Amino acid sequence: MARLPNLRWSAMRRISDALQEAADPGGPAITARIACLPRMTKAVARGDYDEVTAGHLALLAAAAAYVVSPVDLLPEALVGVIGLADDAVVLAWLAKTLTTDTDRFLEWERRRGHTVRGERIS
Repeated sequence: MARLPNLRWSAMRRISDALQEAADPGGPAITARIACLPRMTKAVARGDYDEVTAGHLALLAAAAAYVVSPVDLLPEALVGVIGLADDAVVLAWLAKTLTTDTDRFLEWERRRGHTVRGERIS
């Protein structure tokens, strides 16, 4: 039972770290990150952006659906605080992954504005 507080603390710390990274001064605003998600999805679907796969985007969507869904692997009503831990872990992963993915995509868009279509920057 002592492991549960450590798991919850770790998940909460990852969420906090991801949110702080997303809100870094000089970094993209959270609204810019959210606004780029449809563009990123279209770029992946067209094959223009290959740093993220369609499967990865599907996993992100599934994680978001899991967090907001009333259906839960470990229901809070039955197992109490332990039921919150799975949501916290999924939310922490989702926040960190979205931060990383949107950073990369926004940088790709920025670089792409300065390149000739078809030219690849390494």
